[in-house]
Amino acid sequence: MAITMAQALNTALHDAMEADDKVVMFGEDVGKLGGVFRITDKLQERFGDKRCFDTPLAESGIVGTAIGMALYGYKPVVEMQFDGFTYPAFEQIVSHLAKLRNRSRGTVTVPVVIRIPYGGGIGAVEHHSESPENFFCHVAGLKVVSPGTPSDGYSLLREAVTSADPVLFFEPKRRYWLKEEADLPASTEPFGTAVVRREGTTASLFCYGPMVRTCLDAAAAAEDEGWDLEVVDLRTLVPLDVRTVTASVEKTGRALVVHEAQVFSGFGAELAAQVTERCFYHLEAPVLRVGGFDVPYPPAKLEEYFLPDTDRILDTVERSLSFV
Repeated sequence: MAITMAQALNTALHDAMEADDKVVMFGEDVGKLGGVFRITDKLQERFGDKRCFDTPLAESGIVGTAIGMALYGYKPVVEMQFDGFTYPAFEQIVSHLAKLRNRSRGTVTVPVVIRIPYGGGIGAVEHHSESPENFFCHVAGLKVVSPGTPSDGYSLLREAVTSADPVLFFEPKRRYWLKEEADLPASTEPFGTAVVRREGTTASLFCYGPMVRTCLDAAAAAEDEGWDLEVVDLRTLVPLDVRTVTASVEKTGRALVVHEAQVFSGFGAELAAQVTERCFYHLEAPVLRVGGFDVPYPPAKLEEYFLPDTDRILDTVERSLSFV
């Protein structure tokens, strides 16, 4: 059957709460309304307002409460209503959530999942279309996940809920309505496993979250140029599957990293460094990056110029092939 990513995520939350009565879901408008994107639709109706409930508009309080509940044995799943609303909780995430297990020498775990709808493409206003994933990739003690397909949305979220470590779960909001033929429950590859979505020999495209579909579209268009592009979906940024990344580069000799976030100091820089260190003698060209421009996210009427698209990816492939 055809399912959307939104349906897959909703089903994952339902099944996780059904399987373990210690799993609780809370955040702004996630109860009766079911969240602004309806990802938590009917969860309060099914499990009651003690396990799925609304909170005040205070992200630091949401995450602080989740930390306290995790210390008492619960498994909180909380929602940051939009990506740009995560920053008020930055102190709680970085200084406490990420460090408690290490601080306690492993005697205390904080199994908190923070769901973050992120990225652009929906015509939203300021603070609603950002890509803050790299802030959290830099923080030891956190896992960072971003599914690019409905099946992964289900499977990775189920794994996140069972993780003893805190997980930042980045949901590509413009892909909530992406459909896939799949049956739920779905079981896909675990954390730390990248997937080759399309085999190729000309160059490797590395992507995650919202850019998976964009890269697949670019690879299909590249056939008209006689280019055979490999598309690798990273799926989890922390932990990163370096083995699959390097195997792809060793095969194609060329690497491009594609993400929505600004290029400067983005995740592509880390991946470029990893590839250069491990695959230097296999590279036929420098590792190139395709991403957002180094400006604040623009107004809705201009976001199509900001977001990476098929043309920008293919232009960058052509640049890579110009190194001979």
